[in-house]
Amino acid sequence: MNKTGHFSSSLLHPRYWLTWCGLGLLWLLVQLPYPLLMRLGAFLGAKARPVLKRREKILRRNLELCFPHFSPDEKERLIADNFLSLGMALLETGMAWFWSDKRIKRWFDVEGLHNLQQAVDGNRGVIVIGVHFMSLELGGRVMGLCRPMMAMYRPHNNPALEWAQTRGRMRSNKAMLDRKDLKGMVNALKKGEAVWFAPDQDYGPRGSTFAPLFAVNDAATTKGTFVLSRLSGAALLSIVMIRKADGSGYQLIIQPELKDYPRNDEAAAACYMNKVIEREILRAPEQYLWIHRRFKTRPAGEASLYL
Repeated sequence: MNKTGHFSSSLLHPRYWLTWCGLGLLWLLVQLPYPLLMRLGAFLGAKARPVLKRREKILRRNLELCFPHFSPDEKERLIADNFLSLGMALLETGMAWFWSDKRIKRWFDVEGLHNLQQAVDGNRGVIVIGVHFMSLELGGRVMGLCRPMMAMYRPHNNPALEWAQTRGRMRSNKAMLDRKDLKGMVNALKKGEAVWFAPDQDYGPRGSTFAPLFAVNDAATTKGTFVLSRLSGAALLSIVMIRKADGSGYQLIIQPELKDYPRNDEAAAACYMNKVIEREILRAPEQYLWIHRRFKTRPAGEASLYL
């Protein structure tokens, strides 16, 4: 469990100087007014597209797999908008790490906060289901301002970025839990904590089951949600934060508790959770992180979908 993001003098080693320069530049950029940041983010995303050909290929393939009914024009618009969102995501990371609480609160509103409050009544733990929207980093900061919680994550390979990331996330939350730390997550839930967990990515064959996701009938789906639910008895609900189309900021949406989640059927639970993920992605598909290989794990004997 990472609670503090402890700073060590070893982080001042020359090998991290470029990282510190990048973080310093990001800090400077996010001092700009938000409307200007929106335009700058879109500009950066558009300029990044020609140099991220591999990511564009993955993005395009994911859209072909998930939305085969989309017309070519619809797919091209979504690809272009997704890159604009990717550029904005970089600046939103800086906003999440460096903005004051007061400044962040000016730019978001909340729908359904009472759903989270009801779920934690009686000191129950809550598994907060999230999805990887581009504004995820900022969303974590915003969620913490509504109710400090814990979150599963993958520690960064760069120690300087790991320090900055943890320090930024801990400005409004309680602790970061390594996504491999099942025991830590279960203990936190049993103590009545709210723990953010993202079941929408492909974490490999180990600990996964295959279930439909959009038009893909056999998407590798983590068993983590099912296992955490069974071991902790925690409530489940989904939370997402999306960028408003009119450029006026963000909306944090907290859904009611998922009371019909099938806790005694692993296959049914995977199908159920993927339906929840689909619903949330469709709120703003252009803002979703399509550039990762969501369907890289295949059933035994099947060829890769990313050739």
